[in-house]
Amino acid sequence: MSIRNKRLLRTLIAAAITVASVTSVAVVSLGSQASAAGGRDERATFVDGWGQRLDYEVHLPPSHRPGTSLPVVVALHGCGMTGYEDNSMKAMTRFNDLADARGFIVVYPTQNRFWNAKGCWNGLVPGNQKRGSGEPSLLAGVTQAVVANYGADAKRVYAVGASAGAAMTVVLGVTYPDVYAAIGSLAGGEYAADRVLLAGVDNVSPVDTAKLAYAQMGPRARQVPTFVMHGTEDTTVKPIFGDRLVTHWAAIDDLANDGRLDGDVDDVPDSVQRVANPGEHPYVKTVYTDATTQDRLIEKYVVEGLAHKWPGGGEGDYVDQVGPNLSTLVWDFFSGRSLP
Repeated sequence: MSIRNKRLLRTLIAAAITVASVTSVAVVSLGSQASAAGGRDERATFVDGWGQRLDYEVHLPPSHRPGTSLPVVVALHGCGMTGYEDNSMKAMTRFNDLADARGFIVVYPTQNRFWNAKGCWNGLVPGNQKRGSGEPSLLAGVTQAVVANYGADAKRVYAVGASAGAAMTVVLGVTYPDVYAAIGSLAGGEYAADRVLLAGVDNVSPVDTAKLAYAQMGPRARQVPTFVMHGTEDTTVKPIFGDRLVTHWAAIDDLANDGRLDGDVDDVPDSVQRVANPGEHPYVKTVYTDATTQDRLIEKYVVEGLAHKWPGGGEGDYVDQVGPNLSTLVWDFFSGRSLP
């Protein structure tokens, strides 16, 4: 590559990832329509103080009324997907059906193809691993706009993602622990995983990256309940990254407790259960708790025979129709949890 091209590349990367502290200057409504089950879908564009734009769709369940204060789930799609159009997170997860039954709001942001031609969230780019910068800032801005516009419960806001969306969800848990009460990851990895991929899994431990995450949390550091799911047959994001994610968040939670790695939270299972429901993939559920409070901080689900797909979902290229139903499991984990 020529020197000129290298300079151009650096300029483009800098332009893509350097977005300073955002202030919402506009939320542009793109219309609304009634959904089949009686809820309502509304589309809008969030515009930050630098003019960066992010489109999203909000699903409001039938129980949403003026004066109600419902929880919110932000659902982040993977590469090659959208939030609510073709091959969407909306169709894959069928969160709308669950939201109508359980009474929560769903938000489907969709990646701007200018920032990634394949539609991936760029959680592996260092500029997107900081508070007040890049995609995390835009997503937090969308989330806070939804809470404000629909009178949602700001203490019961959650984020869940698949693959690249899961990686960004982990980033949100680190950069905005004061916004998201709990997070969920399907086939994702730890914060600052780019360092792991560059150096190799044997050269960077998940505790090393946990220290980086804790430092990024700053004065907002707290224990963030985390749901982890991985398939044993996932060859795209191998199961070892799910194991590392558990160790990673256990160390973050341990540090957030008292600033020390003293074992208040660790990656030693507190309970292990194998579940084999008829007609579904068997899975092993492992729970990790805080030794002092006994809070269930991490739940890991290892699904036997599952590839790089969303289990028990609806429609799309990355759906495994065979259960367990991930959407229900992650909502059950989120439900009832709230910010301090």
